[in-house]
Amino acid sequence: MDCIFCKIISGDIPSYKVYEDKDFLAFLDINPLNPGHTLVIPKKHYRWVLDVAQFKNYWQAAGLVAQKLKQNLKAESINFVTLGYEVEHAHIHVIPRFKNDDLGSTIDWSKHKKISADKMEKIMKEVRGGVF
Repeated sequence: MDCIFCKIISGDIPSYKVYEDKDFLAFLDINPLNPGHTLVIPKKHYRWVLDVAQFKNYWQAAGLVAQKLKQNLKAESINFVTLGYEVEHAHIHVIPRFKNDDLGSTIDWSKHKKISADKMEKIMKEVRGGVF
């Protein structure tokens, strides 16, 4: 299968992992809207979020990531988005929001931020809170 997220799960493509359990993986988006913008994916390939067999557990994993973002990055709020058109593998965007982050109330998807690899490493460690 030629799925970029499946390649991340298998380790063929590196990622900035912030959460992992037996069924789900969460990693920093490399084209983030804000520092800490995370994608939560099932380890088994599903096309849509609604198709994920452990739907409730999937959202619980996204909730755990959101709590880490809010606590460790001091996010003002968290947005969850499940569009699913960018990559054909179920994924939940968990987007930390900060005062004056310039994304707007409906999220302006053109406002991606460029973040260096060093800064992404730092953010990954901050989100993890020293534990993984």
